[in-house]
Amino acid sequence: MTARFQDRRGRTVEVRPYRPEDRESLLQMYRTFDPAHRAQGIPPLHPLRLVEWVDLLTREGLNVVAIHAGRVVGHAVLMPERDGAYELAIFVHQDYQGAGIGARLIEAVLQVGRERGVRRVWLTVEPWNTRAIAAYRRAGFRRTAADPWEEVWELTLDAPTDQSCGS
Repeated sequence: MTARFQDRRGRTVEVRPYRPEDRESLLQMYRTFDPAHRAQGIPPLHPLRLVEWVDLLTREGLNVVAIHAGRVVGHAVLMPERDGAYELAIFVHQDYQGAGIGARLIEAVLQVGRERGVRRVWLTVEPWNTRAIAAYRRAGFRRTAADPWEEVWELTLDAPTDQSCGS
């Protein structure tokens, strides 16, 4: 599953499964990630914690990346939980936000999840992150819990389909 598309700013972006050779570019994306765009303490700021975190995600999760001009500009991961559900985390570098890349990453990682038999996905989001909430709603997520600091959204995935994440 690989999809190429023009983002809202006319850039050609490729969304595809993460590969081990993407590690350094993924780390670089997170190293240059604006701390103001961090959510719930991630990505970690400390360089060693960042490497540990990325290595954990890429070792245990189902990962997709967005590539522009040969470098990672977005990352989505489904992390397995003990109850069989998967937690979704998604990050788009601040220079690429608002261009439709996040929606494509969500679509792609959910397709990978379907293909791997994932049936339930959940996430938390800060209630003031309206752009992310709109993307989650469009992807079919429903809010299941909320407090003043975070909301929990869930999605039940259907069986795999033959549809790709677009081109």
